[in-house]
Amino acid sequence: MSISPTSARSRRARLAAVATIGALSLSLVAACGSGGGSSSNGADSGPVTITFWGWAKGTQDVVNAFNSSHKDVQVTFQQIPSGVAGGYAKITDAVKAGNAPDVFNVEYAALPDFVSQGAVQDITKLVPDSLKAKYLPQSVELTTLAGKSWGLPLDASPQALFYRKDLFAQAGITTPPTTWDEYLADAQKLKQAEPNTRIGTFFPDDPSTLEALSWQNGAHWFTGVGDTWNVALNSPETKRVTDYWQQLVSNDLVRVQTSFSQQWVASLQKGETAAYVGAAWGGGVLQSDLASSPGAAGKWAVAPVPSWDGKPASGMLGGTTFAVSKDSKKAKAAVEFATWATTTPEGIQARIASGTSSLFPADPELVPTAKSAFKTDFYGGQDIYSVFVDESKAILPDWQWGPAMSVANSTMSDAFGKLGSGGTIGAAVDAAQQSTVNALKTRGLKVAQ
Repeated sequence: MSISPTSARSRRARLAAVATIGALSLSLVAACGSGGGSSSNGADSGPVTITFWGWAKGTQDVVNAFNSSHKDVQVTFQQIPSGVAGGYAKITDAVKAGNAPDVFNVEYAALPDFVSQGAVQDITKLVPDSLKAKYLPQSVELTTLAGKSWGLPLDASPQALFYRKDLFAQAGITTPPTTWDEYLADAQKLKQAEPNTRIGTFFPDDPSTLEALSWQNGAHWFTGVGDTWNVALNSPETKRVTDYWQQLVSNDLVRVQTSFSQQWVASLQKGETAAYVGAAWGGGVLQSDLASSPGAAGKWAVAPVPSWDGKPASGMLGGTTFAVSKDSKKAKAAVEFATWATTTPEGIQARIASGTSSLFPADPELVPTAKSAFKTDFYGGQDIYSVFVDESKAILPDWQWGPAMSVANSTMSDAFGKLGSGGTIGAAVDAAQQSTVNALKTRGLKVAQ
């Protein structure tokens, strides 16, 4: 597969727009004070050891590879639970106690929360335009708040559709759906052909898929204008998505199961779930979860995620950054490590050396490295990275995350738990809209009425 990286000229133009159309409300940054000490100017000298917390698979291998190839900077790594499983709480507590690591992983959606709490440093002076130009512009947008850099992107996470070729064929589906209307029709065909088979799953514990699909449909949940936030979780663009998935749930065309649970994996193993709307990293998840399932290898394939009009369009489902904690006096060394981990073939190779991770680098020039490290036997030899490349180009620009996504996600997850007893997806988003507005006001941020 040959990759045609975005030209330097178009990247520079795109990055110039980030400071304007991708900037968050200035009130967010004002709420966090200075956001860092004298280390923000990168004035580190001599051999230095930095501490790093993260949870992603392969992270220890990345640290080992960095340490073996660097003499002036060494990294001490601590594995922590994933962010939503307790990792973020651990980081927040450490920041408050004054013993936070120098650098830690934080997902794009959670980064504004850490900025608004004053937990991370402004590293703008350590992130030149030449470095930002290496990354996918949409990833740079998500780490640029109020025109300042608050992290370095590790991966992009364009959406994709993973599906069982044999189950689709048995139901008379010759090609994967390219529109959501076709997805609905195929859901009906699959259920009719085999009453125990469903086309996909709605995860009541994880709103991130709904968020990515809203993004794909042109929604803008957060928009910073001057010092005021506009919050539009339940916009018409989102309502179209919630109504659609409510129809699938109400008509028993998709399963409602906890994300990546044993129940979900079992339904995949038994052929009771024939497809999965996920992200690029989902390729590794499926391969790992189904590795021991007899006959699974070779049956799965990857296609672009359906869109409303059949034209390429994608949001991001997840994605991780490296952020420097507010009190670190070793910001220059921390950024050196994060830069190496996100922009060098050695860093990406170390992370996915096991061949099971389908990480899609935020640096497009590293896609061939990721592709070569990923074993495709499970997908019948399909070049799944070519799908991810096309989908990454289709990620809609200008999406912003807000500083209260933890509140929004918690509210939605709680409300999704009522889907079987009168609750609806739309009502859950309405509740999240109100709780998010209340949270912003409580933090002293201005919200448009």
